[in-house]
Amino acid sequence: MRALTRRPLFLIVLGSVFLTGMVFSQLRPAAATPAAQSEPGDPPLIDLTGYNQVIAANHGKAVMVNFWATWCAPCRTEYPMMVELSKEFGPQGLVVIGVNLDENQDMGLVRKFLATNHPDFQNFRQRPGIDADAFYVGVNPAWKGTMPQTDFYARDGHMARYFIGDKQKDAYVQAIRLILAVPLGENRESSTQRAGN
Repeated sequence: MRALTRRPLFLIVLGSVFLTGMVFSQLRPAAATPAAQSEPGDPPLIDLTGYNQVIAANHGKAVMVNFWATWCAPCRTEYPMMVELSKEFGPQGLVVIGVNLDENQDMGLVRKFLATNHPDFQNFRQRPGIDADAFYVGVNPAWKGTMPQTDFYARDGHMARYFIGDKQKDAYVQAIRLILAVPLGENRESSTQRAGN
């Protein structure tokens, strides 16, 4: 009779341990799974703080930042021009930076697009899940998310000009020449004032 009472008790204890383990496994936070598999060479993720750090790191240089996405037809059209401008004006001191606004599920398209265009400049990608509107306004208060968007920073780090929407190459060349022409130590009031379109 003793053997019969021990066996059900053993099964009850074993079942309790199993159920307790199941309950606690549900309470533990699940390991974070990446929303998209990152591959070597993918654009690093960036938020507003990171963006401001990139701009600050280029203090003393003329900087052109182009915001683009593969779903934006004008962005796809003008991106090869960004590559040309970088090659043309990079030796004169222009730093070109790309910021991609695609979602995680479009990373295959982003990789293919970059491989096709062969940019010689750094590209970043807006961090998924951040407040996009706050990002836009933090970058440029006049920007409401219209694409493409290109910002031009003078050597002292202030935004000297910006374009919302696509423009012809001559408009870009003029803006680039303006930011390249202003030496670092020149008075900000005498340099080109912030102007859009």
